[in-house]
Amino acid sequence: MNKTIRHTSVFVLLLVLALLGRATWVQAYEGTALADDSKNRRKTIAQYAQPLGNIVVAGSPVTGSKKTEGTDLEYRRTYTDGELYAAVTGYSSQAYGATQLEGIYGDVLDGTDDRLKNPLDALTRKQQEPGTVVTTIDPDVQKAAYRALGDKKGAAVAVDPATGRILGMVSTPSYDPSKIAGTTDGDAWKALTTDEDKPLVNRALRQPLPPGSTFKLVVAAAALEDGLYGSVDTATRSPDPYTLPNTRTVLRNENASAPCENATIRTALRYSCNNVFAKMAADLGQDKVKAMTEKFGFNEDELDVPVRAYASVYPSGMDAAQTALTGIGQFDVTATPLQMAMVSAAIANDGLLAAPHMVSEVVDSDGDALRTYEDGDTTRIVSSSTAEQLRSAMRTVVDEGTGTNAAIAGAEVGGKTGTAQHGENNSKTPYAWFTSYAKDPSSGRQVAVAVMIEDSGAARSEVSGNGLAAPVAQKMMAAALK
Repeated sequence: MNKTIRHTSVFVLLLVLALLGRATWVQAYEGTALADDSKNRRKTIAQYAQPLGNIVVAGSPVTGSKKTEGTDLEYRRTYTDGELYAAVTGYSSQAYGATQLEGIYGDVLDGTDDRLKNPLDALTRKQQEPGTVVTTIDPDVQKAAYRALGDKKGAAVAVDPATGRILGMVSTPSYDPSKIAGTTDGDAWKALTTDEDKPLVNRALRQPLPPGSTFKLVVAAAALEDGLYGSVDTATRSPDPYTLPNTRTVLRNENASAPCENATIRTALRYSCNNVFAKMAADLGQDKVKAMTEKFGFNEDELDVPVRAYASVYPSGMDAAQTALTGIGQFDVTATPLQMAMVSAAIANDGLLAAPHMVSEVVDSDGDALRTYEDGDTTRIVSSSTAEQLRSAMRTVVDEGTGTNAAIAGAEVGGKTGTAQHGENNSKTPYAWFTSYAKDPSSGRQVAVAVMIEDSGAARSEVSGNGLAAPVAQKMMAAALK
């Protein structure tokens, strides 16, 4: 063989090896990325080639699938009581993707999750029967929240303090995911995305707002844990009115006749005394208050339930006056309803915070668990003594103070109201808040709840935590204790 033929043979061999290497790379590596690309129509066709798996509430599916006509997407998602459960399920749309549980567990629900396949199926890429997502939601609590919120703009969350199970999660106004599940729902999609009330936003998890006076529970916890005051019945050093540190700004109380001067924590919570908690926050300093907020879950960027909640924020870099304002849940403090439910849950659970979650397990078509979410994964937030004292003070709020609308006959109920300023110089309608816990002494059942009313349409003078938010919490707690 002459030199030219030999060189040509080597060159051809190298070309063949390069082609084989490229083909192997595409099949073994790039193939998966191309298959999973959201722009790959084949992926969407495969996703809707069979009925999707279901999201289950109390043993019954709240989702379904139906056969389509005139399209290569054979099935589309349907929802039972779609508006009721939208904040839990999210949506699965052939045109607009998926959110919430539908998005997080999309591979399980459409049968493409590798855990659903046996080794042979994994090699052949055979699509298996889909799995099921089992939630912790109590339908009675969910319905109570949805009905009580009605046409108000707001949100509510209920948590089992001992286990962390989310029993109810509602955001209003809601929407029906069935109306955007197909490929020809452009008008419905446009209406939802341009609606000023933002029905697609899950206010329970993803709209942190100033928590107002409900935040006073966190400040009180910091003061008791720090030893600033020995108990909730120790008189505080709190002038009324209170001048913010290094300013001439006077902070007054909503009720000018309330006994807030040097009030105890119990009395200050009962009458929601701004002077007491603003001075308390200033006396503690921002670092100590911040440390307590972060124990409760503030400033956490990865709070997954398993849907990721937006971080509730306690700010840094403040002066003494700004720190004082945070003591009443203002300045730059923000919180989600989930976060404020976590505050009450930890207090109710003797100072232990159980990790909140709204999925108990994910199973395959045979009912075998693919993943189980453990109950009662707890972290110590405050001492048992501090928790007991705060529960006692919260009961006073409901029995004798600003939270009487939350009372439930025969049950132990504690709570805290909040009315948070909104807009520059409080020019807009305030937000109404209520956070609480309830226990049934006979059955041992318990629940923690937070309700936020962003807008009720009520006159400004009628906006209060007790008037708007507490009745919603009361109905949710009563449903949980049944």
